[in-house]
Amino acid sequence: MKISGAKMVTESLREEGVEVVFGYPGGAIMNVYDEIYKQSFFQHILTRHEQAAIHAAEGYAKSTGKVGVAIVTSGPGFTNAVTGLADAYMDSIPLVVISGQVPTTIIGTDGFQEIDAVGISRPCTKHNYLVNKIEDLPRIIKEAFYIANSGRPGPVHIDIPKDITAELGSFVYPEEVNLPTYKPTVKYNKRQLKKAMEAISKAKKPLLYVGGGAILSNCAYEIREFAEKVNIPVVETLMARGVMGDSHNLFMGMLGMHGEFSANMAAHDTDLLISLGARFDDRVTGRLDEFAKKAKVIHVDIDPASIAKLVHTNYPIVGDLKVTVQGMIESASNMEFNDYSNWVSLLRDYKEKEPLKYNDSDSVIKPQWVIQRVGQILGENAIISTDVGQHQMWAAQFYPFSFPRQWNTSGGLGTMGFGLPGALGVARGNKDKVSINFTGDGSILMNIQELMTCVEYNLPVINIILNNNYLGMVRQWQTLFYENRISETDLSAQPDFKMLCESFGGLGYKVSTKAEFDAALNDAILKKRPAMIEVIVTREEIVLPMVPNGHALNEMTLLGDSNE
Repeated sequence: MKISGAKMVTESLREEGVEVVFGYPGGAIMNVYDEIYKQSFFQHILTRHEQAAIHAAEGYAKSTGKVGVAIVTSGPGFTNAVTGLADAYMDSIPLVVISGQVPTTIIGTDGFQEIDAVGISRPCTKHNYLVNKIEDLPRIIKEAFYIANSGRPGPVHIDIPKDITAELGSFVYPEEVNLPTYKPTVKYNKRQLKKAMEAISKAKKPLLYVGGGAILSNCAYEIREFAEKVNIPVVETLMARGVMGDSHNLFMGMLGMHGEFSANMAAHDTDLLISLGARFDDRVTGRLDEFAKKAKVIHVDIDPASIAKLVHTNYPIVGDLKVTVQGMIESASNMEFNDYSNWVSLLRDYKEKEPLKYNDSDSVIKPQWVIQRVGQILGENAIISTDVGQHQMWAAQFYPFSFPRQWNTSGGLGTMGFGLPGALGVARGNKDKVSINFTGDGSILMNIQELMTCVEYNLPVINIILNNNYLGMVRQWQTLFYENRISETDLSAQPDFKMLCESFGGLGYKVSTKAEFDAALNDAILKKRPAMIEVIVTREEIVLPMVPNGHALNEMTLLGDSNE
């Protein structure tokens, strides 16, 4: 029995166990949406913008570990989705994004809503396809899911012309994938691991530098076990928040431009940097020639292109991080290590003497207090999403993360507008957790229309707007490095966010005292409806610590060094 290409798409998604798809229909993808109407094995969530569909799929993927799926139409439908693809590509998030395309006979003629989607998506996807024959469609979808979620994960794009979705063909979904030129290295080289372990045993100040790959490879608990077994301190990147759990004795904080003093000093002083799934991003390293200058480097990554790309690596290990750390644990059982307790004690002293702090006040609300307060009330019962800016850094600094995949943010691309749709995806994939979105008064307006999606599908995202009437992070840089020339960052002209949320059918709150915030948050949690809490915070608060651009990690500006 032959079926249409459109039905092949929905049947393939069923074969892959997909439970939810985010998307937005249009002419070129209409045949697929007709089949979506007829099926009942996955839910389709209609976002109000294609960019939001991709971000929602990202939030779902980041928080569940599953492949996120989104469907969009051709032309502007696809170009709207490109920002989401680029965001997922930078953060290595496994997605399969299906787009409609004009019929094959029209491709290249500048037909209505035609765009070279494959050409555009090539730089910002792990792989992409243009389907030319219906018999290739099941194989391509099977390969797309495999590629997206294997090796270094990433988004895969499938562009399907409309005539292919209408054509009839025989459907046999492949059981296996055969890609001779794509063979990710899973098992580490035993000789390289042995050399690295010997280096660890001889080091005096080793440091585990943990990146987002630890989340993607689901090896957070193995990293904790190894750190405890050998007594090695740990620092996390922005994308690795939650790997160690903030209360762990060996956790020295997040490092980087807005990292903790203890974490940055650990990276500066270490004699052996053990990089686990991190890529030495410029926001982490600061001045590259000064980063971990005293240290030899062990770099473990599944992507061989990432190793030694930015720093000289003494002990490169290519392999799946979970498998590799398991090998490190096994190897450590038969080895003796130096006593690192004095090193750990020194870093703990740094952490105690120069903790993350701010000047709290009873008369006004500080943004850091809001984040700490949410942590006190919800703790491990929430998954935290953010947009991009000051609020993102404060959330990374001050929320008490306790488990992996509790943190959902746009790291590499830094996409304003990620937070609300990202939190929407979190809410759909984690119904036992409270989905919180920390956002700013600039970011929230980027994808505000997704409040309607939350209301329609009963996805109770609680959006907490830290409203300082500024594009806060840009204003911070203008103040510190541009002689206070505040150029186009004043956002004093704003909507009434409370009324705006209520007009969508959600719960709206506007608070200016701590007591009002507590009441609003508890009410929103209790009612389990989409909500927006606008918090009027101090206007000119800045994110500290801060490593100025072009400086080394030990050249931080701390709270006492600033007039603010």
